[in-house]
Amino acid sequence: MSAPSRPSVRTSPLRVRVEHASDPMLQRIARAPRAVPALVVLALLVIGVVFRGVVGTVCFGICALLVAWLLYLAWPRIQPIERMMRCSVLLLAVALAIVSTGM
Repeated sequence: MSAPSRPSVRTSPLRVRVEHASDPMLQRIARAPRAVPALVVLALLVIGVVFRGVVGTVCFGICALLVAWLLYLAWPRIQPIERMMRCSVLLLAVALAIVSTGM
């Protein structure tokens, strides 16, 4: 009997570069106390709600970029339902950034 073949895993060069560039920041976040990242996001959201206009847009935009970055990194490892939930959070952050511009 031959050994079962292992599935081939292909990773795009873009993903490899993004994961490699993200590693130092992810290590820094992992070393911080667990509450710190959540408190930073909460602070950005509160500032975005309190200060409308450019400040609110920037705060919500930073939250959207953070969610998009983490979603991109986690995409291959999460289940479809988790992908849907995280995409909805990303869409909500983008919608808040657009609405806070005051248009």
